[in-house]
Amino acid sequence: MNEPTILIIDDEEPMRSLIKTFLHKDGYNVSEASNGPEALELISKKEPDLILVDVMMPFMDGFAFAEELKKSYQIPLIFLSAKGEEWDKIHGLKLGGDDYIVKPFHPGELLARIESVLRRANYQTRQSAELSIGPLVLDSMAYRAYIHGKPMSLTLKEFDMLSLLAKNKGTVFSRDQLLQAVWGDDYKGTGRTVDTHIKTLRLKLKDEAKLIQTVWSVGYKFEV
Repeated sequence: MNEPTILIIDDEEPMRSLIKTFLHKDGYNVSEASNGPEALELISKKEPDLILVDVMMPFMDGFAFAEELKKSYQIPLIFLSAKGEEWDKIHGLKLGGDDYIVKPFHPGELLARIESVLRRANYQTRQSAELSIGPLVLDSMAYRAYIHGKPMSLTLKEFDMLSLLAKNKGTVFSRDQLLQAVWGDDYKGTGRTVDTHIKTLRLKLKDEAKLIQTVWSVGYKFEV
């Protein structure tokens, strides 16, 4: 199966370029538009698998674009916005948005949200289900992990956290970023939840516990 195509709609070229860079790095196909009307023209020629749209744009803002889009298409949609007020989030979701992410955001968080939305839409997010990172193998379709070829017994949250860290090796995630990416905005837990899961993952990694490193006063990272 071909990789999913993601359409980025943002009037700021540097932001489109930044998002495109780490989407390409993660294996996605990318198309882009600088405004709503241009995006609708692209969609009429070829539908993407998911759309990332900025809320604050000239000509047609992200909310107006979503209203127009939903008249003819059922394409998963994630809003990106510097506006983090609760009303804006609720309004975006009521318009049919599948998620709402406040700028600035961590690349790993965006990728995790994209994968979550694509899973809900029943899209395969990787041509190959297996990804090897050092001694670790992740099977994202079967939710299984192997260390030196031996299966690990992981909960879904443990798998999601290990997968996020491993796929973004070298990237430091704070406890809050991990909470938001793995458990979502509505979860009311604390950083202790993350610490507990990290401790359990290290125990299950056994001799490879060092793969998950603590960055003091910041959070955690995966390093091969």
